[in-house]
Amino acid sequence: MTGPGDSTGGFELPEELARASALDRHDRRRDWVARLPSIVPALADRWGLVLGRPFQPGGQGSWTAPAVDADGRDVVLKAGWTHDEGTHEAAALRLWAGRGAVRLLDDHVDGDTTALLLERALPGVELGRSLPEPEQDAVVAGLLRELWVPPPPGHPFRPLAEMCDLWADEAEETWDASEPGLDPGLLRAGVELFRGLPRDPRPDEDVLLLTDLHGGNVLSAQRRPWLVIDPKPYVGDRCYDPLQHLFNGLGRVEADPDAVAARMAGLCDVDPARFRLWFFARWVVEASWAQPAEQPGLLAVARHLAP
Repeated sequence: MTGPGDSTGGFELPEELARASALDRHDRRRDWVARLPSIVPALADRWGLVLGRPFQPGGQGSWTAPAVDADGRDVVLKAGWTHDEGTHEAAALRLWAGRGAVRLLDDHVDGDTTALLLERALPGVELGRSLPEPEQDAVVAGLLRELWVPPPPGHPFRPLAEMCDLWADEAEETWDASEPGLDPGLLRAGVELFRGLPRDPRPDEDVLLLTDLHGGNVLSAQRRPWLVIDPKPYVGDRCYDPLQHLFNGLGRVEADPDAVAARMAGLCDVDPARFRLWFFARWVVEASWAQPAEQPGLLAVARHLAP
């Protein structure tokens, strides 16, 4: 197989995976990508798959392609590099059991490879390419309300506070208070909330979160109108979960953050005041990472939403 992402002697890589590997400072991931030409055929043999070309441009942490199994079913093989971001995807899909998300057919972990055999969503058109943003909001909110389930006893999922601490640390490390327009007071307020909100005592309200749900991770399907792919599960406050979707529509957020926040909170049936606090905190963190051209718009939204 060859293609635009090829970087391993004739074996086609997703473009994003090839790019991330080339830029990566982690020797472990580069080594894993170099071994994919042997890893992927072994997985195909394990599950009796006839593989297609990988989805392009793909993601930065996995080799994912359509396939047909021995029973003639349309499936997807996802061979992922075992790392923190992708932890417990299989456990979440197993818990949801096809309710609003693609079904997990099987999984296999071998060292630094986590492989999933998944139901294929067909026709598989991304929500973000199918509907205007206000209509996407309603689809995303409906899926979230269905997928927000209490974690079962003894579950493996990490608390949302763990992810927020990592992101807050990165925000503090990357924020340059000497740059024009970057207010250190705004950073402190946003980061404190980003650390504190997931720690509010809410044991009876915490649910299984997706944390990365947006129009690119929702595909059209036949079994259901829309199915979620690629969750990054944590357990915590449901007010956090709609934020990635909104971040993917920066233009309308910058135009009217009040209206967007109020509407999304209503669609998701979450506390609008608490959702606004999360909205502010997430925008501050995003501004700390943003390219200079994006920072003014992000900061304007953060200042507007500041409590």
